[in-house]
Amino acid sequence: MYRQDLAYIHDTGHADYAIKSAPGILALLAQQALRGGLIVDLGCGSGWSAQAFTQTGYPVLGVDQSEDLLAIARRRVPQATFHRASLYEYPIPTCQAVTSVGECLNYRSEQDFPPLGGSQQLLTSLFQRIFQALIPGGLFIFDIAEPGQLTTPGAVKTFTEGDDWLVLVEKAEDPVRAVLTRRIITLRRVNNTYRRDDEVHTLQLYPASTIAKQLEQSGFEVQLTTCYGDFVLPPAHSVLIAHKPT
Repeated sequence: MYRQDLAYIHDTGHADYAIKSAPGILALLAQQALRGGLIVDLGCGSGWSAQAFTQTGYPVLGVDQSEDLLAIARRRVPQATFHRASLYEYPIPTCQAVTSVGECLNYRSEQDFPPLGGSQQLLTSLFQRIFQALIPGGLFIFDIAEPGQLTTPGAVKTFTEGDDWLVLVEKAEDPVRAVLTRRIITLRRVNNTYRRDDEVHTLQLYPASTIAKQLEQSGFEVQLTTCYGDFVLPPAHSVLIAHKPT
């Protein structure tokens, strides 16, 4: 997932999501008087959020499963700490805030989501571990993709391009299982030729209200919104702001 070429393309061509969300997240931290303490960024990607947080004075620990994304993150933000791990397994240290930007909690694999509905149990366990790791008054801020990603039946095909790359994406949503599948073909120019790679990403879609209830059962106070500050998310996406009471 997010091998070398897709990691490069994601970093150079799809950084807006992380860059535009950062000011809203920083504003939420300031509102709670959370300044200068550790931020744990789950699904940190290529480090755009980590860069914004460190520039504002926060130490950052980033966790991601893609070694190719982490290689970019380490070059971008050498003062941050990055680890390759599943966000469902990484031991989260005591911190002021936990963030997860860009549908990270939706991504699923056979390891993370075993058969017979393991996703809800894994999320509950993750929420409980985050609650324990946060200081009183700390925040867990993240976004999710909800059912209804596609508004028409059947698969949808799109493409985007940059100076030295092209991405073709075929998306299909299973409304019964609430699963979105993205088949991704990348073409990247390397040494005057184009190299092809193929990836398939599977997302478990969750109603925001269901996730909010799970967070509340773990002890959080929860606010639902569709934006990070001035940055409005695409349709069928929600931001959850989970506050650990003091």
